[in-house]
Amino acid sequence: MANGTFSREEIEKRVRGLGEWFHNLDLDGVPTAPNHFLGDYPNVKWRQFAHAIPESLEGKTVLDIGCNAGFYSMEMKRRGADRVVGIDFDEAYLAQARFAAQVGGFDIEFRKLSVYDVAELREQFDLVIFMGVFYHLRHPLLALDLIHEHVARDLLVFQSMLRGSDESEELVEYDFWEKKIFEKPAFPRMFFIEKRYGGDPTNWWIPNRACAEAMLRSSGFEILSHPEQEVFICRRKAMPDGPRPIYAAMRRDDG
Repeated sequence: MANGTFSREEIEKRVRGLGEWFHNLDLDGVPTAPNHFLGDYPNVKWRQFAHAIPESLEGKTVLDIGCNAGFYSMEMKRRGADRVVGIDFDEAYLAQARFAAQVGGFDIEFRKLSVYDVAELREQFDLVIFMGVFYHLRHPLLALDLIHEHVARDLLVFQSMLRGSDESEELVEYDFWEKKIFEKPAFPRMFFIEKRYGGDPTNWWIPNRACAEAMLRSSGFEILSHPEQEVFICRRKAMPDGPRPIYAAMRRDDG
């Protein structure tokens, strides 16, 4: 959609005034983070898996968890999504997202919520985007369980920084005294960052590929495809019968 509200000078001024951007957006010819250390990010990543998302999202609802400046929220509106909600816990990112959507003419609802608060939405979405958040969480498996239980109706687009082996296999049960299994490169592992990684104190847990896949399956998501090194397209499945998560008693009463 064309911008008929802001001049180029006004956009440049607002972009500067909204602080440092992590998403490099093209706002009517004004780049928001032209010197990003990852290049034209996140567009450079999006191009690697855009084909794995339905071309038409007409009539669909989308939740973008950790929306940052709204790149993926706006891409989903470009694909015709009926309703898009973006949530983030950083007010600065939300301000950027609201301005970017205004420039682009996109009707997107942005709310200040963390992934741990998704139950407050009281709504399920046809497509949930959960990118660039997982490794910033101290309780990542809890986040996946909450997404499955409260907001995911069908598809989940999941992305995490991955480190360690790229080998992966779905391991069967094994005996208590079996130790060699833990030495296999394909064994699911999470690396804990006590202080900083990449200069960022919010990098807490970084999985290898096998671990990311195992945690997704454990939380009730079937992996449909792996179109990009860090991206998994998943479908929500009903949780099999069995013990519920040990923190089930911590859930808020929705009644």
